[in-house]
Amino acid sequence: MKILKYIFLLLLLTLFATTVFIATQKGDYDVTRSRVIKSQRSTVFNYVNDFRNWETFGSWKKEDPEMTFNYPNNTVGIGANYSWKGNDGNGEMKTIAIKNNVSIHQKMDYNGSLSDVYWTFKDTAGGTKVTWRSKGTMGFGFKVYSAFKGGPSNVIGDMYEKSLANLDKTLDYEINTYSIKVAGVVQKLGCYYLKQSITSKISDVPKNLRIMIPKIINFFKKNKLVMHGKPFVLYHTYDNASGITKLSVCIPIKEIVYTSQGSDITSGQLYPFKAVKTILKGDYSHTKEAWQKTFKYINKNNLSQNINVASLELYYKNIEQIANPSQWITEIYIPIQSKAVVISKPKTDQEPVATPVEQAVESSEP
Repeated sequence: MKILKYIFLLLLLTLFATTVFIATQKGDYDVTRSRVIKSQRSTVFNYVNDFRNWETFGSWKKEDPEMTFNYPNNTVGIGANYSWKGNDGNGEMKTIAIKNNVSIHQKMDYNGSLSDVYWTFKDTAGGTKVTWRSKGTMGFGFKVYSAFKGGPSNVIGDMYEKSLANLDKTLDYEINTYSIKVAGVVQKLGCYYLKQSITSKISDVPKNLRIMIPKIINFFKKNKLVMHGKPFVLYHTYDNASGITKLSVCIPIKEIVYTSQGSDITSGQLYPFKAVKTILKGDYSHTKEAWQKTFKYINKNNLSQNINVASLELYYKNIEQIANPSQWITEIYIPIQSKAVVISKPKTDQEPVATPVEQAVESSEP
């Protein structure tokens, strides 16, 4: 029995000594990892700048499949944040500063360990050099964990290396896997909607949509409103010369709803119109090519754009529903002028014959 007591006391002393040793160790750390990502700088920056994309490349999700994530209204740019719960602990992160396409500065709290996280993006041969740095102070729990894993440099560095490799693979596939199909002339049905309108640089539209679509969806959830269709954007003006567009992010509603005075969410009505429809499956960055193909179709078929009606993008599958950009589906509707039905002079009594364009409209699905 005495031997067992001595063994127990020895183990207790060893545990105490180990605890004291770990607690008195230096808690500061500074870990940096870099990798060349085979995608253009703006693409990499925009992808990393949205916390909703981190699930697709973060190694922590693969190592802990049960990990859950909470995304608030804003996940892009300054003020963006998200939090998570996992088997190894809980954490939260917030973006506090950005330089567009150059750098991102974030604050992280993981199980009481506070750190500053820095991203830098530089053009280089073969793509973009991405540098990911974490600088902070370990809490006791992380000290214990890292002590058995070879130190914070091994723990954080290994995670960053795996995640950067995943980021490279993810962007290479998710961003570059897409398809564009011009469906032809259709009749777009009308609806009531709630909208938020802004004036934006055309180059900033994809970034702004990543912010605005979740925001207006959150407005519906907060006010217990029912979405009566998919989110869409109306382009009221689109000036390539100045690089400026005025747009509204909209969500269909069954009947007119009036918001409080001064709200940036207002109501509107979309009237039916004839349009050329194009379907883009893939990341929003390919919308420019999809628009170009739509206009090419319009010109080839001697059609004419109706500039008095706003062009429309409908997000049939979007980032709110699925994280993978390769699976997003965007429908583009460019309004066209109605053409008169061509009636030939029959030699005998017969019904008027519609042109191929009119026939397509009559038979198309809304």
